[in-house]
Amino acid sequence: MDYNALKVILEREEIDFLDLKVVDLAGNLRHLTLPSSYVTEKVFTDGIGFDASSYHLSSVESSDLVLIPDATTCFKDPFREATVLSCFANIHIPDRERSPFPLDSRFVARKAEALLINKIRGAISYWGPEYEFYLFQDFTYEEDALSLKWKITPLEMIGEGAYHADLPSEKLAQFRDQACKILEKLKIPVKYHHHEGGGLGQQEIETCFEPLLKTCDDALLIKYVLRNLAQRENLSLTFMPKPIYGAPGNGWHVHCFLKDEERNLFYSENGAYSNLSRIALSFIGGVLKHARSLCAFTNPSTNSYKRLVPGFEAPTSITFGRGNRNSACRIPGYVSEAEETRFEYRPPDSTSNPYLCLSAILLAGLDSIEKEIDPVKEGLGPVEENSFATCHKEKLDFLPKSMEEALDALEEDHEYLTKDGVFPRSLIERWIKVKREEAREIFLRVHPVELERYF
Repeated sequence: MDYNALKVILEREEIDFLDLKVVDLAGNLRHLTLPSSYVTEKVFTDGIGFDASSYHLSSVESSDLVLIPDATTCFKDPFREATVLSCFANIHIPDRERSPFPLDSRFVARKAEALLINKIRGAISYWGPEYEFYLFQDFTYEEDALSLKWKITPLEMIGEGAYHADLPSEKLAQFRDQACKILEKLKIPVKYHHHEGGGLGQQEIETCFEPLLKTCDDALLIKYVLRNLAQRENLSLTFMPKPIYGAPGNGWHVHCFLKDEERNLFYSENGAYSNLSRIALSFIGGVLKHARSLCAFTNPSTNSYKRLVPGFEAPTSITFGRGNRNSACRIPGYVSEAEETRFEYRPPDSTSNPYLCLSAILLAGLDSIEKEIDPVKEGLGPVEENSFATCHKEKLDFLPKSMEEALDALEEDHEYLTKDGVFPRSLIERWIKVKREEAREIFLRVHPVELERYF
């Protein structure tokens, strides 16, 4: 869609505002709203200036950047009282050419997709995420240097058997119905929704396969819809990886395969394991080889590592296997058709920046395809039983146990990300700096259990 086509929509639909949605470094949405009378062709050529240091994308000394709307992503915002047309915006440098800003997450995703096509002619990566989240009646939080208090008030307490629980035990199917109807109107295809295993209100919505950039845009819009709908219904919603001690955590499992114009490149009728092609196994091998450094982008919060522990069907071992939910890479055991052959990468959670998360996974796979890494020969699987139960028999490697450990791994292992300039070194350096500061700030806070044990 060009500017002229957008102008027709603004006038025909009597749009009050054009809202530009932008992604900061952490993967959070920011936005800037323009009256439709201000929207001229110049907005789409020169852009709108903003302070990038507030997005953690640059220092204060060099923070002047510009936003240019991506008119192909327009949608009517269902939560604004005025008639608002929203779209994503790309970040550019204010030079004469309006060059793309290298640290813009959407630009990184576009470069990752272009690299795939360059390496495997005509190939597109397809992604199908699972969105896990909790819904509570209420959540309150108070904290200062002398006190700390929080309280979660559950809306339901199902206990055992919460997975796929039915009405009237589960009380949130209506919420998921409403959410999915909104998502469908926004052209975000939903596969299904259901109650997840956490009996205190854990939910899941799974979406259909889409290309990388569309999947990432959808990820932010899904969070936007769910959070706004929860607020409208006076509920508290969280994607936090481990909001409740002893309860199942929230993951952002992503299913993935590569496809060209004719076929699923991950399928082989004569595949040595579960009908996976040589390309598929190599891709999995690269993801596992780089799994520890990938965690810096797939699990970029201190809370992420409270989820990646044994006992909750969370991934812990750097292995692959059919139907094994303890392995980082799971091959779905129920897939029988060629076009659905794929793997599921289980570590990610929704504290990730989806653009950086999926781009990093794609680059790890491409690095391995180029080097023809065989995960079987590397001793990474297949493992088709509980990984912790076999760790005394085999030398298994495990995912990092903290964000600091993941950042250490990224410092040592990031060449596969910087290949062909997809991830600029400056982005990796800034990510490590910002995340280490975040980890230090949280580490310095006094924990309630410390007071209980040591005060």
